[in-house]
Amino acid sequence: MNSLQEASRVFKAFKKGGPSFGGWQMLPGTNQSRAIARSGVDWICVDCEHGNIDDGQMHEAVAAIAATGVSPLVRIAANEAWMVKRALDAGAHGIVVPLIYTVDDAKRLVSSTKFPPEGHRGFGSPFTPQNFTNESMTHYLQNANSSLITVVQIETKSALDSVREIAAIPGVDVLLIGPFDLGNNIGHPILGEMHPELTSAIDSIKDAAHAEGKKVGIYCTSGEQSRDYAERGFDMISIAADVLAVQTYFTNTLATASGKGGGKGGSGYDGR
Repeated sequence: MNSLQEASRVFKAFKKGGPSFGGWQMLPGTNQSRAIARSGVDWICVDCEHGNIDDGQMHEAVAAIAATGVSPLVRIAANEAWMVKRALDAGAHGIVVPLIYTVDDAKRLVSSTKFPPEGHRGFGSPFTPQNFTNESMTHYLQNANSSLITVVQIETKSALDSVREIAAIPGVDVLLIGPFDLGNNIGHPILGEMHPELTSAIDSIKDAAHAEGKKVGIYCTSGEQSRDYAERGFDMISIAADVLAVQTYFTNTLATASGKGGGKGGSGYDGR
């Protein structure tokens, strides 16, 4: 492996095999980044789609996470080349991209993540080396294409229908399932128990990814659910989102403290 890959905890986890666990940062602040990183996760996704995190806060979070030895990933708000550029130029070890609809969407995304001749990403950020090995910018330029992780979310019906073709695209590294949005988009929203057709769709995405030699990820909302997907062969598992985890912890602790018994914290809502 090159030195960028060696510095990327998520890259090494994928190379090793088995489940890689991560967290979701929706609240701004480098102390928040470091607190999540201290849990021992392999990666943290800085959420610039649904999270309360602006561009400057994203840059700071990426640097703080990388400094702990954990891999910073950034979820951008849409499949826009300038958003890809901002996230990767901040020094992210990879990007997560929502609302992919077609094979062409995924190909366009990959092109925006790669320097020429593989793509059309522009070069010049001075922030990227510090989040890997602090070697020269030209060293980053020479190794980034083979070292950064591109995560494509499969959460639309049209992407599900083309999932094997999307998985086969060179440069797509992970198919990430957002169960809530996927359920909404195929007509089976999660209102309690998961509908069998949604369960089948999730399994089909996993099978498509693995058939093409790619990783498959999923967003989970509890340790028990995360363990279940790990045992089912999923490679990249988000175990919790910060804002929901804080709310859940305080709700349950207050219920115990007040003698009202354990409660289910949080609203239960998640828009992934």
